[in-house]
Amino acid sequence: MRVRYQRGYLRLGNRRNGPDCWEFLWWDSEHPGKRVRRKAVIGTIQQYPNVEDAWQASNGLRISINEARNRQREQVIRVTDLIDHYEVTELALDLGDGGKSHATKIVYREFLARWVRPRWGCLNIRDVRTTDVEKWLRQLLRQDGSGMAPGTKAKIRNLMSALFNHAIRHEWLEQGRNPIVFVRQSTKRQRIPEWLEPEELRALLSQLDRCFRVMVFLDTVTGLRRSELFALRWEDIDFDALQISVQRSIYMNVVGRCKTETSRRPVPMDEVLASELWAWKHDSLPGSLHDWVFASPHTLGFHCEVQDQD
Repeated sequence: MRVRYQRGYLRLGNRRNGPDCWEFLWWDSEHPGKRVRRKAVIGTIQQYPNVEDAWQASNGLRISINEARNRQREQVIRVTDLIDHYEVTELALDLGDGGKSHATKIVYREFLARWVRPRWGCLNIRDVRTTDVEKWLRQLLRQDGSGMAPGTKAKIRNLMSALFNHAIRHEWLEQGRNPIVFVRQSTKRQRIPEWLEPEELRALLSQLDRCFRVMVFLDTVTGLRRSELFALRWEDIDFDALQISVQRSIYMNVVGRCKTETSRRPVPMDEVLASELWAWKHDSLPGSLHDWVFASPHTLGFHCEVQDQD
């Protein structure tokens, strides 16, 4: 099978071993007057069962191939193509480049797929207007039909701004042409957050099993993020200095860096918390300092215990 498109074509290549693979082929100018055919594997027929899926998966590659052409002002670049390129270069889940955390990449991909691409994908990036984005954000609803929180709208707005800055960085838009910069979006909370009174916290802790009781108590008095809490190892807890070093985070069983530099600052702990952790250390699964503080008994500590307790 061979499907031609402008600036390249797809074909389904046969493999002696393993499933057939989709290949993208294009002509490249190596020297003036000399053209060379290039080839890149997009994925297997199992990953992309039809040509439409394979073509969609090749978008990021096609934009990279046409970098020079995309810098021409008359060139039409759709928002969906910009998103594809942004995902390939900035949100690749297997890149250990010290950039965005694994959790941030997953959330960004979800926001782009659920909100940005359906509404703006078909537009030329030069046709996106500040006031149109502002009106759209006001009307956004959750999937259940309720109003979307201002904080979530602000995250979508910031992600779109990063998306257009990406276009500027690659010279597909001129400096100062980011239409999201002047989009107004409040981050004010719709309601005051609730918190537990001491008596309520004691009642909650009394209903939890040992592991979850220590986990909730630790989180309550330190304010650690869930991803940081699950990624604690015993080597991170200094019982002599009464402090906890937050070195990493974990999201969907992928260990990565913390969300911010501030997160890596040592967290002090009082003697009551230290006593609880010391007792839990001696009552939990035996092991080394490299083991998880809240290791899962189902996987002998290979994964963190992140499942909810009924």
